[in-house]
Amino acid sequence: MISDDGEAKDEGDGPIIVWLRNDLRLDDNPALFHAAETGRPVVPVVIHDEEGEHLRRLGGAHRWWLHRSLEALAPRLQTLGSPLILRRGQSAEVLVRLAQEVKATSLYINRRLEPPAVAQDDAVEKVLPNLSIARFVANFLHDPTAILTGSGTFYKVFKPFREKVEGGAPAREPWDPPKKLKAPDRSPKSDELASWKLLPQTVDWAEGFGEHWKPGEEGALERLEEFCDRYLQDYKAGRDRPSEDASSRLSPHLRWGEVSPFRVLHTATKYAKRRASIPQTELANFRSELLWRDFNYHVLFHVPDLPSENLNPKFDKMRWRKSKPELKAWQRGKTGYPIIDAGMRQLWTTGWLHNRLRMIVASFLTRDLLIDWRDGEAWFWDTLVDGDIANNTAQWQWIAGTGADAQPFFRIFNPVTQSEKFDPKGGYIRRYVPELAKLPNDALHAPWLASDTVLARAGVELGKTYPKPIVDHGEARARALKAYEVVKN
Repeated sequence: MISDDGEAKDEGDGPIIVWLRNDLRLDDNPALFHAAETGRPVVPVVIHDEEGEHLRRLGGAHRWWLHRSLEALAPRLQTLGSPLILRRGQSAEVLVRLAQEVKATSLYINRRLEPPAVAQDDAVEKVLPNLSIARFVANFLHDPTAILTGSGTFYKVFKPFREKVEGGAPAREPWDPPKKLKAPDRSPKSDELASWKLLPQTVDWAEGFGEHWKPGEEGALERLEEFCDRYLQDYKAGRDRPSEDASSRLSPHLRWGEVSPFRVLHTATKYAKRRASIPQTELANFRSELLWRDFNYHVLFHVPDLPSENLNPKFDKMRWRKSKPELKAWQRGKTGYPIIDAGMRQLWTTGWLHNRLRMIVASFLTRDLLIDWRDGEAWFWDTLVDGDIANNTAQWQWIAGTGADAQPFFRIFNPVTQSEKFDPKGGYIRRYVPELAKLPNDALHAPWLASDTVLARAGVELGKTYPKPIVDHGEARARALKAYEVVKN
């Protein structure tokens, strides 16, 4: 029996397998909550499946986060009474064996919307015909698959999507975490997490990640409270200042489901009601960003090829340039544009990139260098701890002008003016590009325009201690506009 309406409609009295995927939490986890409510034995399992058809392999930063998140989740489940089971292999086969081992009669899952994941869940249903299967909405404020235009098509522009959602029923209240879980009579064997080899095996390129992140539900809830307490009141402006910690920084916790969007919105709303210092407009701006997640999954659900194909097919004829040296310079933060290099080095050293910088560096790759957005998306997928198939793809297509809400003749960001506007005192650049730290503010954003005296005084030698610009922005902008004009016509 399958339930998609958020209520458990179950049969049998045997153990319930709760298959955890992008919902690594106890709080507001409908599948886990409803399983616990039955009073029956609960078997929580995480499957490391890199064999599933069409499933995208995790990037390196993903693997680091997943390891740390599971380290945090396992003792929490153990405390509730039922240990976390780890299994590696093809998901359907693993679940068949596990169901036989524990004599399960039910499988509870929280819905995923990525087309390959939906196909995987449907395949599991077919090989477990004797189990009742309950599916719940857990990771989206509103079911993105049920939101359609008046003509019955999907939305390609965010604003009307948001208006449709906000004009409907409000998001539900979050569920509390279960107080206890009943373990099966005999606990099945579990893999050792270390055997999955998720962490770097040779050079530990992620050694600095731990200074910036606390993966797991506890870290997610701590960050949520800190954000609402300190930064929500100035969210719209604060999220554009990369030198400050003013953005929510909840994206990796949401990507791995360590906190639910319902809990995030509920907590933010609670703070806004309690504090006069938090304007309702700031809460609305924050809620809009949560709805942007829903919108991206809405588009992905209706356009399964979005991660690899242009949403606007006109851009299939776009003449992207292929330049491995320029792509590598961008990846490593050696373009000669300080704001670009700071962003790409932040990504490499922390596994995360400030939202404003995501737009600036993506514009530089697809507009200034005219390199295919798919090359940038692939790099982000491997290096972002919050790399999310819908949001990562949608962001890149949005900037490149090939996707939803696209404006190909705009969003060609000037890296110098963006730098001067959003990092005016240079705190962000100096943190991640220390070889430029001694430059005065008026020379920091475009060092190639500074005098030899100013450069020498700061210990900067262009072409040696710091690269010269790999492209002239004015010339690159003209080249990009010409390429887009060809596509347009």
